Amino acid sequence: MAELPKALPPETRTVGQLVAETIKLYQGRFWLVLPLGLPLALLDQAAYGHGNPQTRALLIAAFAPLLSLAYAQGAAVVNGKPLDRATAFWGVVSGTVVMVPAALLFTWFALAAIAYLGLVGLVVPVAVIERRRLLQALRRAGELGRADYIHSVGSLATLVIVYYLTRNVLLTLLHGQADNTIRIAAFLADVVLAPLMVAGGALLYVDQEARFRLGRPRRRRRSKSTT
Repeated sequence: MAELPKALPPETRTVGQLVAETIKLYQGRFWLVLPLGLPLALLDQAAYGHGNPQTRALLIAAFAPLLSLAYAQGAAVVNGKPLDRATAFWGVVSGTVVMVPAALLFTWFALAAIAYLGLVGLVVPVAVIERRRLLQALRRAGELGRADYIHSVGSLATLVIVYYLTRNVLLTLLHGQADNTIRIAAFLADVVLAPLMVAGGALLYVDQEARFRLGRPRRRRRSKSTT
């Protein structure tokens, strides 16, 4: 059997490799990563049967602190950083501030929400890994988002698509073969698959931070050439 190609370093990692590395990480740290899907699973249960966009937006906003906490824990697990109370607090605050506007966008125009999160969606890993408070985390997340905006948006969009497509397939299989109710099947699918988005977002921080460092010398040269 031919050996798989070696993974590219974060600064040159493609969207496809980011997804592959996310799956590999999930397999390697399964029991640590699995609980990260609970907040989204609970959100979907609360939103079940509510087709009204305003109601769904309010529910997403209400769950924003819990979703942000899962993201903070995911960033800590993926990057091997301990999550103390102060760090978790700023991760939750920063994530909630960013996620509430995204909730309003997502229920109406998902692409706009992903484009927005591609710019500032790394605020939680920044708060957790770099130990930054709200304003510093927002500024830093913007820097990282702009380091390779296409990679950031493309990665987030791909993670969301993989989640939803796989969820729909798994939901059908669980509902048909295990004779579960739709809600139980949806809950199980969310618990298993949602961690892919959380862990993938944490890995995206690694990619964007590496790209930012790689681009720093070029930015300095451009700055000197204009003075």
